[in-house]
Amino acid sequence: MFIKPDYNLKNVYEIDFEELKSKGIKCIMFDLDSTVMRSKSAVFQPETIEWFNTFINDFEIAIISNNTKRDYIENASRIAPCRVIGCAKKPNPKVMRAYLDEVGIKPSEAVMVGDRPLTDILAGKFLGCKTILVGSINPHENLPTRFVRALERSTIKE
Repeated sequence: MFIKPDYNLKNVYEIDFEELKSKGIKCIMFDLDSTVMRSKSAVFQPETIEWFNTFINDFEIAIISNNTKRDYIENASRIAPCRVIGCAKKPNPKVMRAYLDEVGIKPSEAVMVGDRPLTDILAGKFLGCKTILVGSINPHENLPTRFVRALERSTIKE
């Protein structure tokens, strides 16, 4: 099986928000770990918060994570500039669909941004929204993580 994200970028900082607006995107859903926060760090980098502030008023924004640790998600919620939803069970799009229904946005007006093709991007495809695959926000991941990431990315069709 091959997965083709709509965009394949080096990291989240390369997202062109003006282009997304011009394509009718009203909502951006981000994965948490390795996408907008270093994995398991429970801390946003200052530059990431500054980056969020450049577009947060232009879109409905949420962070949707598969992380099931309640304390971790609650901590991320306290420090995030937007809503954080855990236990998403991606690639199942049910939680993402419920969020879009709650905020009154159609899947065709949304984009899912994540670092994992087989969870984040596949969930976006199942939902029917645009997808943006990004590299990890942490350029210094350990060797096992880099290996798994490379293996998973072999499912991508350019």
